[in-house]
Amino acid sequence: MNKPVTNKNGSLLERAAEVYDFSAHFRTPAIPESDLPPVAAPRPVAAEPPRPAVAPMFAPAPTVRAAPPIPDREVAIDRALLAGNGLLVPGAAVGVLAEEFRLAKRQLLLTARRLTADPAKARTMLVCSPKPGDGKTYCAVNLAISLAAERDLRVLLVDADFAKPDVMNRLGVADGPGLLDALSDPSIDIERCVVGTDVPNLSLLPAGAGSTADTELIASDRTRALIEHLLAADPDRVVIFDSPPALAASPASVLALHVGQVMLVVRADRTSEGEIRDTVQRLEGCEHIQLLLNKVAFAPGGDRFGSYYGQEDEGQ
Repeated sequence: MNKPVTNKNGSLLERAAEVYDFSAHFRTPAIPESDLPPVAAPRPVAAEPPRPAVAPMFAPAPTVRAAPPIPDREVAIDRALLAGNGLLVPGAAVGVLAEEFRLAKRQLLLTARRLTADPAKARTMLVCSPKPGDGKTYCAVNLAISLAAERDLRVLLVDADFAKPDVMNRLGVADGPGLLDALSDPSIDIERCVVGTDVPNLSLLPAGAGSTADTELIASDRTRALIEHLLAADPDRVVIFDSPPALAASPASVLALHVGQVMLVVRADRTSEGEIRDTVQRLEGCEHIQLLLNKVAFAPGGDRFGSYYGQEDEGQ
């Protein structure tokens, strides 16, 4: 049905909109609810179980430093005796001698880090010389004192010069049971023979009672077992052996089989090239042999390494 036009002055479209309901042609008729499909109830969603926490793949492991074995006996090192013998004195001012052994130990530690095939054996060193009087015990004691100053090491200095042991005497310490006793008597715990000192990180192992079968004892399987025991007891332990001269006694060549490297002390004023070659040949059981030149003469007035510290230490 048409509506009367009330707005006669409007436009044609406006007047037509009053008469005709154009929106009815575009309006969608409502659908009865009875014709609508039923609405499905929502499915219950199961809660996802919490995932276990996963540790980072490369999370750093906590560093736990092993406690060192507690020695049965602890002694005081005679500092005055050390100074009188021209040895390094723990805690003293840094001088020429200290700097020289700093260089020596750095080279030895660098070589030890490269011995990845046997990390335990890398912590063993032999100090040797071609002949008596070359200064090997002097160098062994100084090396041990210098290494003991490292923050991550504990040093065990072993007197393995069975015929003429001198390590304990150089330090002003009384002798006692040691390596040979533990080798000859399986009931002796070698750790009970280790002597602690008042020098931080430094302990000693005497040579022990003399024996005519020292070379045979060192060549036995028990030697390797004892060295492995000493290394396993303290993962931060470095073992230094002061051995007899290689051209004067046979134990040195046998000990060379058990260590990661050798520091061969030669005297600049008397050791010949032939003696060095013969010594190296006898120590060929160890692949890594490094020379330490002792008794070097310096020209008067010339600059000497370490003089930066203002001291003129005179080594042996």
